[in-house]
Amino acid sequence: QVQLVESGGGLVQAGGSLRLSCAASRGTFSSYTMGWFRQAPGKEREFVAAISWSGARTDYAASVKGRFTISRDNAKNTVYLQMNSLKPEDTAVYYCAARGGPMLHTSPDGYNYWGQGTQVTVSS
Repeated sequence: QVQLVESGGGLVQAGGSLRLSCAASRGTFSSYTMGWFRQAPGKEREFVAAISWSGARTDYAASVKGRFTISRDNAKNTVYLQMNSLKPEDTAVYYCAARGGPMLHTSPDGYNYWGQGTQVTVSS
């Protein structure tokens, strides 16, 4: 069973950048499809990005496409989310998630394992 730990969150001004990391332990990281989700106060958890086990396929929410980039380093058991041109509406707790199988699910229900989350706050 894979365990996930996110890091890299913080406070940034609008227009700035952050890079989130999610380190995996236990399990075979390279066999997992990985996703990033976020949840703002009072809102449901929403899909941000996903990446296939090899990194060859990615998917993004429309709201972040062109600003965020998901990537992974299987040798380091880590998935990243590079976030550029941040907006106040990107403020949320960001979660990394893992699932076995090749599908790039956009629903939280499609993922079996979750990290504890990292807070991202974008000030205007």
